[in-house]
Amino acid sequence: MTVLDRLDAELRLPAEEQLLLESVRSVAAREIAPRAAEYDRTHRFPQASVDAINALGLNAMFVPEAYGGSPLSYRCYLACVREIAKACASTGIVWATNFHAMKPLIEFGNEEQKQRLLPRVVEGALASLAITEPGAGSDATGMTTRFEPKGDRIIVNGGKTFITNGDVADLYLLFGKWQGIDDPRRAISVLVLEKGTPGLNVLRVEDKLGTRASGTAALQFDHCDVPRANLIGEPGEGLSILLASLNRSRPSVAAHALGIARAAFEDAVSYINERRQSGRRVIEFQGIQFLLAELAAELVLVENWLWTVGRRIDEGASEFGIEASILKLRASDLAMRVTTEAVQLLGGYGYCTDYRVERLMRDAKITQIWEGTNQIHRQLIGRSFMVK
Repeated sequence: MTVLDRLDAELRLPAEEQLLLESVRSVAAREIAPRAAEYDRTHRFPQASVDAINALGLNAMFVPEAYGGSPLSYRCYLACVREIAKACASTGIVWATNFHAMKPLIEFGNEEQKQRLLPRVVEGALASLAITEPGAGSDATGMTTRFEPKGDRIIVNGGKTFITNGDVADLYLLFGKWQGIDDPRRAISVLVLEKGTPGLNVLRVEDKLGTRASGTAALQFDHCDVPRANLIGEPGEGLSILLASLNRSRPSVAAHALGIARAAFEDAVSYINERRQSGRRVIEFQGIQFLLAELAAELVLVENWLWTVGRRIDEGASEFGIEASILKLRASDLAMRVTTEAVQLLGGYGYCTDYRVERLMRDAKITQIWEGTNQIHRQLIGRSFMVK
């Protein structure tokens, strides 16, 4: 048993959560991982893999019992994200985005909204979190999508870009600015936009470097007529809801990155234990052992921090934004480093699609960019030490 295996064993989830995690690992290895390369090659939505996840009822883990769910710990959720992403990064994004998008509805929605919408999530509805715009990325206050109140309706105009699940979602958690509130921060509001709403148009699905089976779409809203009953909270409360949702989603991005990193590390270790150069296995060279030691040490430290942050959230901590930024920053940088080194260790084979480390390297890159670029997270972490 390696140090990474021992770290996994020390997670110590409750018995029912551990059983679920073992089921996820089994399904990931048996049904999701074997399809990942083909989905990446064809850019097709990983429907069979999503169906396998839904067969386990995984969407229920973050929905309260009152709405048909079977809530489990945040650490269990993070562990499932890591295992699914390890098997297929695209499928990991598709499933994790359901949590990113619907957790604000669970925390800030009213009773009628929860009764109406959350059972659909449990049944397998796909969700999307729609924040980013062409001129408003890491600084969401620059968004220009408009919410115009008209009696018991809200008219939505504008557009979003780089929206995960944007082409397939059943429910969109959509952020925009409330017409009539001049302050750009106070104007941000949020509502649920449902699939099939007239005026909701998918302009294009991006052709990306990695996570090719996960759709990333540009959306247009042309006088979308939305019931005011779909407004989450009050007009102008969107920014606080947005920040709360990002704080919860960033550890998830870290788990996703660590799943990719672990897959690349394990593939590289397996290869260099078999590959021989100059009559010796590659792993017997001291320089290679030093490299493995560095990567393994970083994996252990960052994964320990993942479980620490997850435990804090499970215990009800309200202040963990900087901890989440540190976690997302380190995990995503590590994913990029491990996958790059894995390609190097496999040499020419690592550069070819016959081995998945090539795909893993491409998949890792987005983790340094989305949910706030790593440059933004460095700024947030450094700024937290300024004396007020």
